Amino acid sequence: QVQFVDSGGGMVQPGGSLRLSCVGSGFTFSRYDMSWDRQVPGKGPEWVSAINTGGGSASYADSVKGRFTISRDNAKNTLYLQMNNLKPEDTALYFCSTQGARGQGTQVTVSS
Repeated sequence: QVQFVDSGGGMVQPGGSLRLSCVGSGFTFSRYDMSWDRQVPGKGPEWVSAINTGGGSASYADSVKGRFTISRDNAKNTLYLQMNNLKPEDTALYFCSTQGARGQGTQVTVSS
């Protein structure tokens, strides 16, 4: 079945950086557009970024544009999210998703 393993989260100070990874299995990773979403307790998921199958086209939420970069390595079935200049409001559970399936998430906490 479709599975994702999200990793790379942690606690950083404002202005810091993190790189998230998501390894997919159980499907042909290279055939699907992929997304990163995030969620805070008590709220619904928020879309963060998306990338097409080949990795040549990406889109971002206005709140992260210019700070986050999405990428993928289809040979490794892996999706990435490079997050720079992190802000406290970026604190959330981040997870990858496609076609209605999502990973378990990795927690990002930005705090001084």
